[in-house]
Amino acid sequence: MSTSQEKETYRNELAARQQVIKNEGLPVIVILEGWSASGKGSALGSIIKFMDPRFFRVYNMDVISEDDKRYPFLYRHAVRMPLKGQFSFFDGSMMDEVTYAYMKEEISEKEYDNRINSIINYERQLRDNGYLVIKFFLEVSEKEQKNRIEKLLESKNTRWRVNKKDLWQNKNYKKCKKVYDDYIKRTDSKGCPWHRIKADDRDQVEFIIANTIISGIDSAVKNPWTAEILNNPYEMAGVKKLSKIKLKDKVLTDEEYKKKLKKLQKELSDLHNRLYRKKIPVIIAYEGWDAAGKGGNIKRVASALDPRGYEVFPIASPSAEEKNRHFLWRFYNRLPKTGHIAIYDRTWYGRVMVERLEGFCSENDWKRAYNEINEFEKDLTDWGAVVIKFWVQIDKDTQLERFTLRQNTPEKQWKITDEDWRNREKWDLYETAIDEMIAKTSTVYAPWHVLESNDKKYARIKALEIIIKEIKKKL
Repeated sequence: MSTSQEKETYRNELAARQQVIKNEGLPVIVILEGWSASGKGSALGSIIKFMDPRFFRVYNMDVISEDDKRYPFLYRHAVRMPLKGQFSFFDGSMMDEVTYAYMKEEISEKEYDNRINSIINYERQLRDNGYLVIKFFLEVSEKEQKNRIEKLLESKNTRWRVNKKDLWQNKNYKKCKKVYDDYIKRTDSKGCPWHRIKADDRDQVEFIIANTIISGIDSAVKNPWTAEILNNPYEMAGVKKLSKIKLKDKVLTDEEYKKKLKKLQKELSDLHNRLYRKKIPVIIAYEGWDAAGKGGNIKRVASALDPRGYEVFPIASPSAEEKNRHFLWRFYNRLPKTGHIAIYDRTWYGRVMVERLEGFCSENDWKRAYNEINEFEKDLTDWGAVVIKFWVQIDKDTQLERFTLRQNTPEKQWKITDEDWRNREKWDLYETAIDEMIAKTSTVYAPWHVLESNDKKYARIKALEIIIKEIKKKL
């Protein structure tokens, strides 16, 4: 048992580390897991009691809302990432959610394995992107857990703290222990290790947790994590280099365009109703050259949809808050619910294009991003989403014509900026980066589709045809 003097020492040191992580821009995630009645809440309350509440957040993850159930299972954890220089404390985590669903046969063994792999990848991404992740599991014996639950049930003031899940866990202690041990073993890593603590003495639990956090911060500041660039494990779908894509013969007459547009928009409208009924989410991502026609293309897709069931996200430069989190954080926050459609005008691929070429991230950051994006999109498709990615392609001469038209037409001048002209000067650099991006992220589960857009009408029809085809395949 720790003495009063020891308590005061580590509590003061823990409070002081808030200033350290603020100065270093180090975001810290502390996960408290363990058996029911092991004292997670008490331990967490003791830890944060003497910290500055302006620079940490506490999240109770035991209850999953109906709204959260309409997103990927990682969603509710990812959107709660802390800002640089702050703490996020999680009372409960993906572990409890996933293991319980598996033991209650709400998910299959294959789904369970997929989720564990997603968690391993997600935690590695956090660590690689500068987060310190500290995970604790509080242990109690079957007998001790039973005694604690019975004590809680004796008083009407504490009875509410015991639920059916707690009782089920104690009744199935051996089964749970086997699954917990397996989960901890599989998700334990050098970058995000588990710390298992015997929870018999609550003062000792607080002492161990506090000092582990303190030493973890000191180590992270003294020895920053070096992220590896991993090989891509996913099967790829071949796509031509941009220079090999023919544009001249990809045209439609006005009559052909109007006829096809009306038919395809009607078909997409009908499919949207079926998507909503079957709760299937759709993610449509647009990237392309400046003035390639993304906006007009998106408009023809969106006008076929029920406005209550879709949202278009124009992605600009990240805000200060977004820059201070993992680069995918702002896209987790923009995912559609089940049955809804999200359309992105520019996407997470900015990491390997503009951020790469303009020096907004390190070389290690953008080289790692290919695999991080593939993992992100794999999670989306495993969730059941249809992921459709478009590259809107034009040639350099066509871009110049459109830039000149915009500049010389008063009502279109807002569409052209100095940045557009600067980007045009880097056409060859961008083309090299785009070819690499497509080659490394056109997976079989989320392939790239190139829209030949020298004729905008042709590109609009092709996009609608692809969207309809992919939705039908899913349905």
